[in-house]
Amino acid sequence: MKRAAKETWRFATTAIHGGQQPDPSTGAIMPPVYLTSTYVQKSVSRHPLYDYARTIHPTRLALEKNLAAIEGGRYGLAFASGMAAISSVLLGLQSGDHVISGRDIYGGTYRVFQNVFQKFGVRFTFVDTTQAQALRKAVKPSTRLIWIETPSNPLLQITDIRAVCEVARRHKICVAVDNTFATPFLQRPLGLGADFAVHSTTKYLGGHSDVVGGGVALNDVRLYERLKYLQNAVGAIPGPLDSFLVLRGIKTLGARMRQHCANALEVAEYLSRHPKVSRVYYPGLPAHPGHAIASGQMSGGFGGIVSFELNAPVKATLKVLSQFKVFSLAESLGGVESLLCHPVSMTHASIPKSLRIKSGLTDGLIRLSVGIEDAEDLLEDLEGALAAV
Repeated sequence: MKRAAKETWRFATTAIHGGQQPDPSTGAIMPPVYLTSTYVQKSVSRHPLYDYARTIHPTRLALEKNLAAIEGGRYGLAFASGMAAISSVLLGLQSGDHVISGRDIYGGTYRVFQNVFQKFGVRFTFVDTTQAQALRKAVKPSTRLIWIETPSNPLLQITDIRAVCEVARRHKICVAVDNTFATPFLQRPLGLGADFAVHSTTKYLGGHSDVVGGGVALNDVRLYERLKYLQNAVGAIPGPLDSFLVLRGIKTLGARMRQHCANALEVAEYLSRHPKVSRVYYPGLPAHPGHAIASGQMSGGFGGIVSFELNAPVKATLKVLSQFKVFSLAESLGGVESLLCHPVSMTHASIPKSLRIKSGLTDGLIRLSVGIEDAEDLLEDLEGALAAV
C-alpha cells in the first residue's frame, strides 16, 4: 500500500515514518547501524554524498530527517548530547552579542552560558520570560538570541512562545525554545514562530534512559547551514548506535507521552490534595498561573514532570527522598521509569543561590519525572514516602 503524503500524517504516524524509507540495498525496515568512520571514493573529482562520518553519516541522517519531521521543520541536526546541541546554537554568536534567557532553566544550560560563553564576550541577561514587560525591557541593540524553556526546568513555568516571538521579530532577534519537557508530541515551537526547537534527546525522545543525545530542528536555510557547519567543525556528533537508539525511541513517543501525561496529572492532583504538601508545580492544574497559556500552545497533555514542596523543614524533605520504592533518586528524566531528584543539590547545583532564590527554586523543592508505570503504584509509593514526614 502506498504511503499517504507526509503533510497528511498525524503525530504517531510521523514519529514512525517521518523522513524514513526502507534501506534501499536490503529493504530493512529500520535504518542500519553503519559502523564506519570513512567511505571509499571513486575519484577525487566526483564529490560523493558520504565521505567522512563526522560530516555525514547514514544512521545519523535518518535521525535528523525524523527530528525535522516530528517538529514540523525543514531541517534537523543531531548532536552528542543536549548540551552539545545548546552549545552549538550559541556558537553561532559573536563576541559582544547579547542573549536574553529565562531565569528558570536547567542548571547545565546556565553553567555553559555563564562559565563558558561569557568568557568569550557573549553577554547574558536572565529574566522571567513569563512577563512580557520584563522581556521587552531586557532587549538591547546587541541582543541576538532569546532562550526559553517552556515548561521550564524545574518550576514548570509557562512562557507564551507566540508573544516572545512577536517581540523578537520586532527587533530581528532569533528565538530558541528548549522543547525537551514538552516534546513535539505536545508542542511545536517552530509553528509558533521560534527559530530553533532544541532537545536533549536523552530524555523523552530516547525515552528509555539508555542513550545520551541532543537535537535541533529549524526552518531557515541560512541558520541550518550555519549550524550544520558548526556541527561538523566542532564535531559534536552522536555515534551511529546512539542515533539508532534515539530513532527507535521516537517511534513510541506518542504512546509513551500519553501515559506520562495521564500519570503526571494523577500525581499532581494527588499531591495538591495532600495535607503535607504546600505547593505543586504542574501546568495541567487549573490553579497553575500558566495553565491557560499552556492549554493554548500545548495539545494532548501537559507533560510528565511534576515538582512540589512539602509543608515541612528542608531536613524532612531530604529524608523523604530516601523513602521511595518505585521512584528512583537519580539525575535526568523522561524515561519509562519514574525518577525523582532534589534540584538544588543535583540538576541545578551550578546555579548560584541568589539566582535560585530569585527564581523561586527553594531548597525544599522535589522534582518528579513521572514514568509510565501503573498510576496506582506511583500514588501508593508517594503515600508511603510522605508518611515519613
